[in-house]
Amino acid sequence: MINQICILDAQGACKAEKSSREEVVLTWKGSYEPGDVILFKVGASGHYVIRVDDCLDEALVYITEEALRYPVLFEEKKDAHNPKAFTGERHYLTLRPARSWELGYRNLACNPADQHDVQGCYPHASANVETRGESVFAARNAIDGMLAVSSHGRWPYASWGINMQEDAEFTLDFGRPVDFDTIVLYTRADFPHDNWWVRGTFTFSDGTQQEVEMTKTEGPQKFSITRTGISWLKLSNLIKADDPSPFPALTQIEVYGTDAVKESSL
Repeated sequence: MINQICILDAQGACKAEKSSREEVVLTWKGSYEPGDVILFKVGASGHYVIRVDDCLDEALVYITEEALRYPVLFEEKKDAHNPKAFTGERHYLTLRPARSWELGYRNLACNPADQHDVQGCYPHASANVETRGESVFAARNAIDGMLAVSSHGRWPYASWGINMQEDAEFTLDFGRPVDFDTIVLYTRADFPHDNWWVRGTFTFSDGTQQEVEMTKTEGPQKFSITRTGISWLKLSNLIKADDPSPFPALTQIEVYGTDAVKESSL
């Protein structure tokens, strides 16, 4: 089974390519142009570690499709990422199967390579509203691993913004069953610009729900919530504090656990 990284131009022509049966390291000299796409091809579904740019963190992801397409980001679409990303004429990209020790107890929600529109790559975040459709307020910002809560807007302060919508809902899709015992929320704390939530409800793919109480804080809010065999969760019924600001937001969500334990057949 062959793994491959390929840089495609807007017409689908290959600008650079590297393949291997295990770890793929693609280094190439050249400049990205609008319409370029990074293509990660994998030999089989499973856990992989990918790096889409040398100044972005690696992402431990679960891939279910034969190929993952990552459009190179420009202008407004790049505002939620390090401004050095995808620039210059020397680039370093990697793809490899995840190692067994990386698949232990961990943050199952983190994916710096998540995209607004993606198929077959998890974890993936989505929402029923994102402020003005701007990249700095997209749902994917809440799982990118960035914990800067003291401001809002461009990197490193991107967050999930709800555009003052009362019925805002955030969904985290794991792409397969997982088991977890802790959920951590970092709500944005750009006071007095920001408001904050005092209550919210988690709904899980097994049909259960858990209401949580939140506070005004710049630090993590940890909730001991244990579930098994969960493929997605949703955060909704968000109640704002009695504060003049109409702008609560979510900077990060972390979910700690493992892939679901498979019961051995009798």
